Amino acid sequence: MEKLTLVQGFTVMILPVLFAITLHEVAHGWVAKMLGDRTAEKMGRLSLNPLHHIDPIGTLLVPGVLYAVGGIIFGWAKPVPVDFGRLRKPRRDMVLVAVAGPAANLLMALAWALIVRLAHVIGIEFFELMGSGGISINLLLMLLNLLPIPPLDGGRIALGLLPPRLGYKFGKLEPYGFFILLVLIATGLLSNILGLPLMLMQKILYGIAGI
Repeated sequence: MEKLTLVQGFTVMILPVLFAITLHEVAHGWVAKMLGDRTAEKMGRLSLNPLHHIDPIGTLLVPGVLYAVGGIIFGWAKPVPVDFGRLRKPRRDMVLVAVAGPAANLLMALAWALIVRLAHVIGIEFFELMGSGGISINLLLMLLNLLPIPPLDGGRIALGLLPPRLGYKFGKLEPYGFFILLVLIATGLLSNILGLPLMLMQKILYGIAGI
């Protein structure tokens, strides 16, 4: 997107970012509902309306600033509430609920790849650019959320897979998870960790997109 101005870049990226973050959270709530917890549904959080999920800082400000300064673009929506005690098999179902978000991002990345391919065929460059951004942001959010750092999805997955006693100790890291992530970003370690898998998955999906 080097040829786009800052305003044009925001225009291209706003929908992919909103969809990526919103559907990620809805997927958590939908799977939780299927597994016995209807908390998100009762609170109106299974809606596809982004306004129900937007966090002014995590959904708009942080991704916008990161795009403007050329950093790794990521963000978050208001977390969908999940009462793990209502799940039929809490430890197993915790993992399934956590996996749902990154899985939704992977499916969206594939959908954007198909949109890029179609847009290229019919010659609509705007949607090619939007689709390319959609691929990248969804893959990045998927990989970022799979990091085994609570409260990221990867941390939830680890909690569900670890033996109970070890999982309990691991869960004590949750209050520090955001600060751990900030350190990884500030030191450049996050780019090193995510760089190779992101590049490989982009190559695959760009191939599907025909770019």
